Amino acid sequence: MRTDSSPGTLPAREHLPAGDAGTPVLDVVIPVFNEEKDLQPCVLRLHEHLERTFPYAFRITIADNASTDTTPLVSRRLEAEIPEVKAFRLEEKGRGRALRTVWSASDAPILAYMDVDLSTDLNALLPLVAPLISGHSDLAIGSRLARSSRVVRGPKREFISRAYNLILRGSLQARFSDAQCGFKAIRRDVAQVLLPLVEDTGWFFDTEMLVIAERAGLRIHEVPVDWVDDPDSTVHIVKTATEDLKGVWRVGKALASGSLPLDRITRPFGDDPRDREIQDVPKGLARQLVGFCVVGGLSTLFYLLLYSGFRQFGGSQIANALALLVSAVANTAANRRLTFGVRGRGGAVRHQAQGLVVFGIGLALTSGSLAALNAASSDPAHSTELAVLIAANLAATVLRFLLFRAWVFPDRGDDQPRSTVVAHTPSAPAHPVQQPYAPLPQRPTAHQYATTPYATTPYTPPSPYDTTEFRAGEAAEQRSRQDATVRLQPVRPTDTDPRNS
Repeated sequence: MRTDSSPGTLPAREHLPAGDAGTPVLDVVIPVFNEEKDLQPCVLRLHEHLERTFPYAFRITIADNASTDTTPLVSRRLEAEIPEVKAFRLEEKGRGRALRTVWSASDAPILAYMDVDLSTDLNALLPLVAPLISGHSDLAIGSRLARSSRVVRGPKREFISRAYNLILRGSLQARFSDAQCGFKAIRRDVAQVLLPLVEDTGWFFDTEMLVIAERAGLRIHEVPVDWVDDPDSTVHIVKTATEDLKGVWRVGKALASGSLPLDRITRPFGDDPRDREIQDVPKGLARQLVGFCVVGGLSTLFYLLLYSGFRQFGGSQIANALALLVSAVANTAANRRLTFGVRGRGGAVRHQAQGLVVFGIGLALTSGSLAALNAASSDPAHSTELAVLIAANLAATVLRFLLFRAWVFPDRGDDQPRSTVVAHTPSAPAHPVQQPYAPLPQRPTAHQYATTPYATTPYTPPSPYDTTEFRAGEAAEQRSRQDATVRLQPVRPTDTDPRNS
C-alpha cells in the first residue's frame, strides 16, 4: 500500500511517535453519580483488561460529579490501591460537565470515556482508540446501531434510541449512526479546540460534540460494539429525552444562524479547502462555472429575442447570424468582466477578436443545425426552429466555456507557485510551537505514577457560541493552548519506520 506523499494528497496528522515518557497514552474517564455498588467492580475489570491487552501506558480517571453516597470514598480507596487510577471530584452534577472538566485537565494524547455499567464489551476499546493513535481519525464512537453490532436490550430502549438518531438525521443532518452510546474517544489536541464550543453539561453533551465535529469536517470513526443493556440503569428516560430535544433545537438554531465559529476547528486541523491548494485542480473553477451559466442564460434569452426580431425582416440564416453576432459581443464582454474578473480596457480588442472566433464555431454549429432542419422539412414551424437552435446552443455553450477558459481568458496566476499540498500555517510564529503530545510511553511503574503530577485545574468554559473569528493557529494562542494547532505534514514511511533512520 502506498503511504508516501504524492501530488494531490491531502495533509494528515502524524501517528503518535513512539518513545519513553511518563505520560500515559490513554486516559479512560468513568463519570459516576452515586455508583457506590458498581464502581469498584467496574474499575477492577477495566484495569485488568487494559493491563492485559493495551500495549501502552494508560490511566483510569473516576470523575465523580456531586455524588451523595459513599462513591467518593470508593474512588479514593481505588486511587490509593491502584497506581493507574486517579480520582476527580466535582461539586456539580452533569456527565457532560465531568467529561469536559477531566478531558480539559488531562495530559494524555488520547481521551476516552465509558459508562460505569460497562454495557459495552471491552474488546472494542483497542479498535476504538487505534485510529486516533495512528492519526487517521479525530474522534471515535461505539455504535450499537451498526449492522454488525450485537445488542441485547428491551424494545422500549431500542425504539427510543433509533427514534432519537432518526431525529438527528432529519433535523441536524447527522451522518453518525449512534449519538449516545457511552463509549467514545477523542484526540486531546482536537478536544482542546472542540470542547469550548460544546455548551451542554448533561446527557446531550455527546450529541452536541459529535454534531459540531461533523459540521467542522473532522473525521469520526465508528466501531460496531457488543452491548448488553443494564436493567438497573438510573437514567430517567423521559427527562433525558426532553433535554435532548431542547438541545437539538438549540444546536440546530445555532447552525442555521451561523453563530457557531466552526472555523476555529476547521482551520487549525487542515480540513478547510481554503487552507490548501491541490495540484491540477483549476482555481476558481466552481465560481467561473456559476458565472458563465448565469451570463450564458441571459445571453440565450437575448439571442432568442434578437432572432425573433430579425426573423421578421429576413430569412432564418440571416436572422441567426445577426442575432448570434450581437449576442456574442455582449456575451464576451460580460464573461470578461463578471466570470473571469478581467478589469480595464487592456486586451479588450484582442478578447473580442478571440470571442468572434468562438462565435464562428457557434455559428457553424447553429447554422449546420438549421441547414439540417431545412433539408428535412421545406417549411418548418417557428417553434421547431427555436427548439433546434436551443439544442445547438447548448452544445456550443460547453465548447465556448472551454475555449474562454483555456484560450481567451487563461488563468493569469502562473506567477504564484503551486505546491502539492500547502497547509495554512504562520510563517513566523510569535511563540515556539510545542509538540501536541508526548511520545508514546511504555507502561510506567507504580513509583513513576506516584511522582508524576496530574493536572486538576478546574476548567472554566467561555461564553457559549463565541463568534470571534480566528485564523489558523490563533485559537490556541487566544486560549493559551499552544498544543491545539497541529502541524499538517504528509505522512512518509521514513517518518515512522525506525528501519529508515
